Amino acid sequence: MFISFGWKGLADKWAAHYGAPDNSGIESHIVDKKFFRVRSSTGSSSAGARLRAALEAERPLQVMGVINAYAALLAEKSGFRALYLSGSGVAVASYGLPDLGVTTLNDVLIDVKRITSTTTLPLLVDADTGWGDPGRTVRKMIQAGAAGIHMEDQVEAKRCGHRPNKQLVSTAEMVKRVRAAAAGRTDPAFVIMARTDAVAGEGLAAGIERACRYRDAGADMIFAEALGDLKQYRKFVNAVRVPVLANITEFGKTPMFTVEELRSAGVSLALYPLTAFRAMSAAALKVYRTVRAQGTQKELLPEMQTRAELYEFLNYTMYEQRMDELFKKQKE
Repeated sequence: MFISFGWKGLADKWAAHYGAPDNSGIESHIVDKKFFRVRSSTGSSSAGARLRAALEAERPLQVMGVINAYAALLAEKSGFRALYLSGSGVAVASYGLPDLGVTTLNDVLIDVKRITSTTTLPLLVDADTGWGDPGRTVRKMIQAGAAGIHMEDQVEAKRCGHRPNKQLVSTAEMVKRVRAAAAGRTDPAFVIMARTDAVAGEGLAAGIERACRYRDAGADMIFAEALGDLKQYRKFVNAVRVPVLANITEFGKTPMFTVEELRSAGVSLALYPLTAFRAMSAAALKVYRTVRAQGTQKELLPEMQTRAELYEFLNYTMYEQRMDELFKKQKE
């Protein structure tokens, strides 16, 4: 006899048999998928607390950018302790748009929830300029499982931090954003990071002065954007006396410093926001062009992740075994 009760029914039976996870704060359209997650226990620690613990365990903490849930799994199983969701990554990968402040809080939350439903690694999220209500943004991010956010001191119509002609708000306006974000915390361990883009247009001294004001307003950490050498990082670190993040993005203004070089400058976090995504995009483009031109993908097989490797990362056979158990019970 053929048994069919659909994915929702299977999820309900899975939960009854193996126990249902906590779905608080997760939208209904992704709840069912959580029944199929296998996640290690985090005890009672919050995401923010896990990010702070990771920073204590590793200096500089390598924060790897991921653009979706599967990329998060790959990064976790490669040994990273913390993950990052780029605003540019959301705009480009999820919406096919440039990073010019066109994506919304809700757009970003969709990807945040997908990633935090997949891994317990702490996720730092690019919150652009706070979307007009930094306090609400923080509350929503905590509900979605994020460990922290960073906001920048650009105007609402912001640009990539490594592009020219960035326009900044006043220091006082950014201080208001930081204070509002800090006031919105429902988890005291949630990380508020303030990013300054001032160095490119106003100079190093002005950037440091702004960063100190943001720290005094409640920022836990500082994102010093688009610095050009290690001496600048050392001056930031010595002045702000809170953890400083270096954005080691490719093809930008900051050289590809190693973790050893950043450690020597006192940098606490090394961010690789779109490193994997750029490689993935180049690989995908090669596949598209090759298949279109040659009518086959045969020569590309050595470069692909195999089916067996995919199943290993997903723990696929375990899911199949559990499903078989449930189907067997239905027949009894």
